[in-house]
Amino acid sequence: MKENSKAAVRTAKIKFTDPEYYTNRELSWLLFDHRVLAEARDKNIPLFERLKFLSITASNLDEFFMVRVASLKDMVNAGYDKKDIAGMTPKEQLEALSKAIHELVDLQYSTYNRSLFPALAQNGVTVIKSHEQLTKEEGAFIDRYFEENVYPVLTPMAVDSSRPFPLIRNKTLNIGAMVRGKNGDEDLEFATVQVPGVLNRIVELPKRDNMRRIIFLEEIIERNIHKLFLNYDIVSAHPFRIMRNADLTIEEDEAADLLKEIEKQIKKRQWGEAIRLEVESGIDKRLLKFLKKELNIEEENIYTIDGPLDLTVLMKLYGLDGFEHLKEPKYIPQAVPQLPAGCNLFDAIRKGDILLHHPYQTFTPVVDFIRQAAVDPQVLAIKQTLYRVSGNSPIIAALAQAAENGKQVTVLVELKARFDEENNIVWARMLEKAGCHVIYGLVGLKTHSKITLVVRREEEGIRRYVHLGTGNYNDATAKLYTDMGLLTCSEPVGEDATAVFNMLSGYSEPLFWNKLALAPLWLKDKFLYLIKREQKYAQEGHSARIIAKMNSLCDRDIIAALYEASAAGVKIDLIVRGICCLKTGIPGVSENITVRSIVGNFLEHSRIFYFDNDEHPEIYCGSADWMPRNLERRVEILFPVEEPALKEELLHILNVQLADTVKASVLQPDGSYAKVSRRGRKAVNAQEQFAKEAKEAAKAALAETVATKRTFTPAEHQRD
Repeated sequence: MKENSKAAVRTAKIKFTDPEYYTNRELSWLLFDHRVLAEARDKNIPLFERLKFLSITASNLDEFFMVRVASLKDMVNAGYDKKDIAGMTPKEQLEALSKAIHELVDLQYSTYNRSLFPALAQNGVTVIKSHEQLTKEEGAFIDRYFEENVYPVLTPMAVDSSRPFPLIRNKTLNIGAMVRGKNGDEDLEFATVQVPGVLNRIVELPKRDNMRRIIFLEEIIERNIHKLFLNYDIVSAHPFRIMRNADLTIEEDEAADLLKEIEKQIKKRQWGEAIRLEVESGIDKRLLKFLKKELNIEEENIYTIDGPLDLTVLMKLYGLDGFEHLKEPKYIPQAVPQLPAGCNLFDAIRKGDILLHHPYQTFTPVVDFIRQAAVDPQVLAIKQTLYRVSGNSPIIAALAQAAENGKQVTVLVELKARFDEENNIVWARMLEKAGCHVIYGLVGLKTHSKITLVVRREEEGIRRYVHLGTGNYNDATAKLYTDMGLLTCSEPVGEDATAVFNMLSGYSEPLFWNKLALAPLWLKDKFLYLIKREQKYAQEGHSARIIAKMNSLCDRDIIAALYEASAAGVKIDLIVRGICCLKTGIPGVSENITVRSIVGNFLEHSRIFYFDNDEHPEIYCGSADWMPRNLERRVEILFPVEEPALKEELLHILNVQLADTVKASVLQPDGSYAKVSRRGRKAVNAQEQFAKEAKEAAKAALAETVATKRTFTPAEHQRD
């Protein structure tokens, strides 16, 4: 006990909120994109999967600019100089980010040019870098292709005294040219044409020497650009691309109609302030000077690219047929053992809570939960929150059918789901037309929780069935994102679910919660209490441990609490895919904390929280990361998993991820990430292990079902 009291005295002298103990969230995010880029650079991974990972880094960086960099620029422009948790002002963050992003982009193109481009050639795919490399026959083919397929779609735009500089849309690829009139005028003028997104950017040339030959659409247009400006001589032509501020500013309190206000703001996204300009290396200096002036863009936001602009095009390359041997075999999500095909879900749920692990297990039961409820005559009401759904969502169709069948259907459609706003407006209108009661959430908050409530009249009375999840109700991403789901008819959870929807639709706060914890009012306090409880157990010499898996960790209060618990002796293992503002290995502060990030074929998205509780473990799943936005500015739900077998299953998931030696990177005390050393350890790939276990469980369940059927006679089947 004396040692514990000494530790308490030492801990009392430490200020756990000191900025030196924290990493800037934006710089931490860039480290995540580096981890994704590391997959593209890993020669042990199939070539086309490496193309995909490089494409993902480009897509990630686009969104980072449009939202995070844009937000920092807005702060600087507004004179906002408050420091972040790492002690950096917005201006200091932008300066640090500019250097780090230029280094990341250089590494992206080094990976493409030095590694992937040659590897493609070795595997039968030649990517033509410039139209000047075409043979005479290929040139003729391309010129015909241009005339027949491209020319009719293009809109060339010249800039002169009567035609001002055009509005260049966000994220579009364009070709800029310096031109001179054929009338003898010596002055140079600017002209541009947008590379149309409606056409495939990858064009395949006739095969040569058994090689598949690819050229990008912008090269075809550049070769034929003189046909678009017949009264001009083309002095130079080069592709360019701009990124604009796409962070929506919505004054919800002042908006008479939130749906119309968001529609209006979405249109503005295309024309926001230019915050990045990408240009081809070797660009005509006069052209670059003109673009820089007209776009009003600073030198540090200009990126000179040695390769194709916008590497998201590599996802199109990934889609080429005939290269399955250079890709990972497609994984097919497996059946859930407790839910055989064609079963009545409500009967199955009454037998006990069911845990779902996507994408290893199929998302179909979640869709069927709504589908069966829509046609079940005993179902009275369906209530659901929707944050992001797929383009042709079967869940939306089932909800509409339920309303048409006379069920009471209430759907919260979150209009403020970033970059899904337009999609969600379409769904909201469709559901309203079908007769659903559609609500748009609470003013000033995003509703990010994933919950479905089905109210059913049964012989014993009204029973509530609930689905709670860590991921969106999106059947498409459910094949790519790892998430947990729980199906239950627990009465306390059902009461809480009713209270959630009453709060969302009628602004009525319940007096207490049975099982669920909600943000923004209760969840953060719940987490802080659970962390503090482990700290207390450690100080008293009892068993204490925390394992937490999430997407991002950047809430200062949570991190400070983890530091204090660590200093008290709590062993803390964190599995954080993306942003992590916590530092490890700080003497007296975070020596008992480990952080690992897993980047694999599936995107790690589930949130699981384990608290040892003096060997009486409590395990929770939820929709919230440990971020201020999740805990303070969103409606989020945390739910306990209480059945012993399901708790064991969740602990197994956490332990396998902690044992991963293939896809895991560990946060080092210097702030970098390093792959786990495999010396003396067997290779453990958590995602592959979960896929294997799901297949084995599904196979065993099917065999048991077949064996059970064989042991019954037809007459016994009828009696059963």
